Amino acid sequence: MSNPTIGFIGLGIMGKPVARNLLKAGYSLVVHNRSRAAVEELGKEGAQTAASSKEVAERSEIIITMLPDSPDVELVYAGDRGIFSGVKSGKLLIDMSSISPVVARKLAGDAEKRGCDMLDAPVSGGEAGAIGATLSIMIGGKASAVERATPIFQTLGKNIVYVGEAGAGQVTKAANQMVVGTTIAIVGEALVLAKKAGVDPAKVRQALLGGFAQSKILEAHGQKMLDRNFKPGFRIRLHEKDMKIALATGSEYGVPLMVTGIVGQMMTAMKGMGNGDLDHAGLVKFVEELAKTVRRYSTSVATHIEPQSGGIYVGINQETRRCRHPCFRE
Repeated sequence: MSNPTIGFIGLGIMGKPVARNLLKAGYSLVVHNRSRAAVEELGKEGAQTAASSKEVAERSEIIITMLPDSPDVELVYAGDRGIFSGVKSGKLLIDMSSISPVVARKLAGDAEKRGCDMLDAPVSGGEAGAIGATLSIMIGGKASAVERATPIFQTLGKNIVYVGEAGAGQVTKAANQMVVGTTIAIVGEALVLAKKAGVDPAKVRQALLGGFAQSKILEAHGQKMLDRNFKPGFRIRLHEKDMKIALATGSEYGVPLMVTGIVGQMMTAMKGMGNGDLDHAGLVKFVEELAKTVRRYSTSVATHIEPQSGGIYVGINQETRRCRHPCFRE
């Protein structure tokens, strides 16, 4: 049985290597992207090119999307000359973006009305995982549709988990981003603490890798922090978007996500400082900036935020001092 023709929309940092791996595996590919450079690049490697999402849907049996955010996905599916305007009954739609579970469920319902199955299948593993076809793929949707898509997923990833019905993949991805984001932040704090205390952070990292603190984040992102390598594998501004999705989902189901909220605000601050396009390992720079401006005291310190002025105050024995870091000025 021959491989189905796959349409692929969204050829960014993640999408382009994923599409390339499908080409290498022998799939016939029809590609479209807002920026034409990536389309032309894959066209030279054997992909067919399309001028719109509608055209991709008309020429493909299975359509995969990999886009930055919920509004982008909604536009590509339901907008003028979108997928829904060109799709026919029986086709399989797979969204591998990281978006709101609410949007994922709505789009799956809209697809069903048109006689199509739709899966939400966000991924984890970053650009390296996309290039090496070692992604973790978390899937929501009908079991029969997952079975149909399994050979494709096996081409793209190593850890493929069917979580549940529509939206379940996106809930899982939100949880993934919470764990990744908060771990990056705490690794950054640990390494900055070591540096400020006069201890070699590289040796601290080496020691921590041998104990319960060991993690892929400490191994990979900790090394990026030491190397000052903030070339984006996954951008801070996109991770901030995912943290907002997690917080909105928590609010919807009455789950307080306090640590997620704090780290999300760190990402928002970094974006406001013009650092939103750095790799998320760049969160360490935020900790470093704060560490430069807060005085060291030998006594216990209590902090609170003064909402009227936007300053962070540090109180010591009835005394109060303001942190003058630009992130917290009006």
